[in-house]
Amino acid sequence: MVKVEETISFITKWLKSYNAKAGTQGFVVGVSGGIDSAVVSTLCAKTGAPTLVIEMPIHQAKDQVNRGQTHIKWLCNNFSNVQHTQLDLTSSYDDFVRSLEKVEDLHKNQDLKNLTLSNTRSRMRMTSLYAIAGLHGMLVCGTGNKVEDFGVGFYTKYGDGGVDLSPIANLMKSEVFALGKAMGVTELILNARPTDGLWDDGRTDEDQIGATYDELEWAMRIQMKEGNTPDTKTFGKREAEVWNIYLQRHKANLHKMNPIPVCELPEEFHLE
Repeated sequence: MVKVEETISFITKWLKSYNAKAGTQGFVVGVSGGIDSAVVSTLCAKTGAPTLVIEMPIHQAKDQVNRGQTHIKWLCNNFSNVQHTQLDLTSSYDDFVRSLEKVEDLHKNQDLKNLTLSNTRSRMRMTSLYAIAGLHGMLVCGTGNKVEDFGVGFYTKYGDGGVDLSPIANLMKSEVFALGKAMGVTELILNARPTDGLWDDGRTDEDQIGATYDELEWAMRIQMKEGNTPDTKTFGKREAEVWNIYLQRHKANLHKMNPIPVCELPEEFHLE
């Protein structure tokens, strides 16, 4: 566990310095009603730089909307540098889905269709954040934590993975919660089960992954210490299940975490 107050101060100074060096006008953060976006938006607000928080509902569950709006209201009441707006993307998403349904392959596999459309939601939000950031000369601030970004790859490539900087990507989920509690994030968010908010059935992150964040952190710490081949004979039944879940997702999602492959031509192919 990190030193909470020192970490809050360090990240806040890092954000402020990055913004100054980049010559940008502050930060844009998409607020979802979850702990990660709540912590990131609060850290950005604490820099004193202009911070624009954006709601981007797409058929969003009412409890997620309520949590996000409660947090935004708290931010605006406590930080004069925070502004907010809502960009309801529901009709744009529905129009896109109707156009996409003309593609025959969309109807062949329901699971793939659902996954594709959930990732589409995330990518629409990324496009919106960058459009708003471009109009204001701001930076898009990422909300991914260490487990999601470098452990199981639980994010959408070119969706919520498309950002300018990542202030909490070196923090485990439990550490993000600790920062949120210390900074006064609402109990509604601190007590909510984590969800990416990309599914109509309200499934949580645990429902999708098959393990809790505490379990995933355990597995990630094992990997960081012992690599991909620890002595699993020492694991209990559930530990073995979690390890397999973690490792399978880690390997499957390396394409998100690794740099984009570049086809490098042999030197002799180049003309002098």
